Parts: sequence; C-alpha cells; structure tokens
Amino acid sequence: MIVEERFRLAADDEDARLAAEVLFVRIRDQIAPRMPASADIRHVGATAVPGCATKGDLDVVVRVAACDFDAAEAEPAALFPRNSGSIRTVDFAAFADETQSPSLGIQLTVREGRFDVFHGLVDALRADPELVTRYNTLKARFDGQPMDAYRAAKARFIETILADARVGKAL
Repeated sequence: MIVEERFRLAADDEDARLAAEVLFVRIRDQIAPRMPASADIRHVGATAVPGCATKGDLDVVVRVAACDFDAAEAEPAALFPRNSGSIRTVDFAAFADETQSPSLGIQLTVREGRFDVFHGLVDALRADPELVTRYNTLKARFDGQPMDAYRAAKARFIETILADARVGKAL
C-alpha cells in the first residue's frame, strides 16, 4: 500500500527557522571552500523569511557563473545525494539529504539562468509583509493535505510573484 505524502507545517516556525539557520551556516562553511569564486551561496525558502510559515526544512541555493557550473556540480554531488524527484539540466541540479536535521535541499543554478529564481522569491517575501501573509494563508489551507496538491498551488503562487517582480524590474 502506497501512503501519499502530506504537507505538514512545523509546530513552531521560529524554532524551525533557528535550526535551519544553524544548519545553513554549517553547510555553507562545508561547501564554500569547494566552490568556484563565482559561487553565491544563500539560505532560501520559508525558513529564510521572518514570519513565514514553514514545514521546517532548509533550502540552499548555490548560484554560479555558467562557465563554472560543471565544476560546481561535482562538489555537492560528492557530499549529498541527488534529489531524485527533481529535474537535472545543463544549468540546474538539485540535491537532497533527509538525514540532516532539518532536512536539506540544495539547488545549484547558473546565475541569470532559467532556474535562477530561488533568491528572487525570498527577496520578494522579505520586502512585502502582505505577500508573506498571503503565502502563510496558502500554506495553512494545505496543511495536512496531499503534498502534490500543495506543490501545485505553491508553484502557481510563486510564478505570479516572480512574474510581478519581472514586470516591476522592467518598469
């Protein structure tokens, strides 16, 4: 019998945020010396945004110049399992480690590439408390619901935010 994965919010967002920040510093310090000089390593995701509801995991993005992508990809691949549920392209690779506490996701992207969006979401949320409220409302609505349904709604929400941010930059 297959059990469907459910989306669950952390019991205490602030405790989750603190645990994620501690792990982020450790992971950043572990991978930074192995990365090319172009690497920009950031804590992203809900635990990087004060006041944002979270399931309590840590998301890290490593942004690199296109010419450094292949070399940069070898480093997290030597330390962490690939995220088998994610795509892998010439400009994006994902890694996941559920044995970390909290669970860890690392996204490697080419700077200014098509998947270089993770930091943009965090920047938008940090700049707009109303956006955080809307995101928290979405998360609360899906707490306990199937993970696939939450991910689909979250993807639509994020696409809207990022599209609005691109329009704002163009104006």
